[in-house]
Amino acid sequence: MSDFIGDWHALVVLLVAGVIPNQIWRLLGLWFGSGLDEGSDLLMWVKAVATAILAGVIAQILVQPPGALASVPWGLRYGAVVAGLAAFLATRRSIFAGVVCGEAVMLAGKWWLG
Repeated sequence: MSDFIGDWHALVVLLVAGVIPNQIWRLLGLWFGSGLDEGSDLLMWVKAVATAILAGVIAQILVQPPGALASVPWGLRYGAVVAGLAAFLATRRSIFAGVVCGEAVMLAGKWWLG
């Protein structure tokens, strides 16, 4: 069993240092944000900022791919973005669908190319 799980100390550290602090902020966000109107100016601004950050990350990955993405041909990277944009538009502007589709195209293309 220890071969499957690995070093259990690392999992405990990951849980304590990574998961628990994030969950506290998520719960506070749910608690404070439960009374906000979804169409309010504040939440529309938050959504716009989150979308802009995601667009910036995608642009940086395209232009200067980090780590293992540097081995992915530029055509595949741009093709994944085009597929993600098409899925985004086809699903009535669902960012989740666009990101998942782009990642699926990237993974399938990398697997196919070897």
